[in-house]
Amino acid sequence: MVVVPGVPLEDGKWSRVMKARIYWAKYLYESGIAKNIMFSGSAVYTPYVEAEIMSLYAQALGIPKENIYIESKAEHSTENIYYSYEKAIQLGFKTVALASDPFQTRMLKKFSRSNVSEDVKLIPFVIDTLKMIEPEMIDPVIDIRSAYVENFISLPERENFWERMRGTMGLKLIAPSN
Repeated sequence: MVVVPGVPLEDGKWSRVMKARIYWAKYLYESGIAKNIMFSGSAVYTPYVEAEIMSLYAQALGIPKENIYIESKAEHSTENIYYSYEKAIQLGFKTVALASDPFQTRMLKKFSRSNVSEDVKLIPFVIDTLKMIEPEMIDPVIDIRSAYVENFISLPERENFWERMRGTMGLKLIAPSN
């Protein structure tokens, strides 16, 4: 299982970072490195659930829906890997890897190993590989309405800077109920 952290939808469209993460997931899937992808992320800065938006793009690019999972509770990068790992283990997956941009992967390396599991693999996207497949990259049209959250309140409106910083550091994690 490969976990791909969420990115906010920008003005109803995917950003370069979201596009890169999804195309990296597609590359890992098509290369046989990953059989299943879990997109992670709640509606954090926009009223769209990041994991659901990313799933819609991935499906439009050809990743079968039955190989896509969604974790929609995470509001911070640390929560992306923590909640996704817990969900993957509950679903019976034995191997979990984080696939993201090099910056985020580096940022989450120590947290993943010390707070999640030493067995979490890291697969940062390779910029040269993305450049190689860039001519094939398309911008599919998706229907974003299914990922919309009514009565949405953005994270900065719900939490002050220090509360958000605690979340970024993984200090607000909610242990799964068994």
